[in-house]
Amino acid sequence: MEQVIRAMSDNMVKRIENQRNWVIGHLTENSTLKYDTVEGKLSLLQGILDGNFYHKNQTMELQSLGITFGDLLAQDLDLEWVEVEDEYGISPALKHKNTTSIYENILLFPLTMISKRIEKDEAVDVEYLFNAVYDKVQEMIDGSKI
Repeated sequence: MEQVIRAMSDNMVKRIENQRNWVIGHLTENSTLKYDTVEGKLSLLQGILDGNFYHKNQTMELQSLGITFGDLLAQDLDLEWVEVEDEYGISPALKHKNTTSIYENILLFPLTMISKRIEKDEAVDVEYLFNAVYDKVQEMIDGSKI
């Protein structure tokens, strides 16, 4: 099956909002505005990881961290949430809004960027991961050689 990229369905929007809310629920009521900033999202994600507020087998919670990581990337790289259907099913993804590079579509699948590392017992430095992904995507946006 060829990959189909489309606007997110209402069900996908609700699913992502529930996952986002799980992460935001780790903030105190007075600090929820921190989610609006890149620094706030970075700090929140690292705090959840460092505080071990999850178990390796909690797929939804771990993927919720990926949604917040995606929000972080979207905020800084002019990306938008879409859904992608392929032979594996339907997944949320980030697509660059105005791809003018040599790449037809720049797509990221942040849902499992953190959870895959946790499942492999790797330590996750969210800021390092963010910077690495950011730099790679920026190269692609600029049409640089990869």
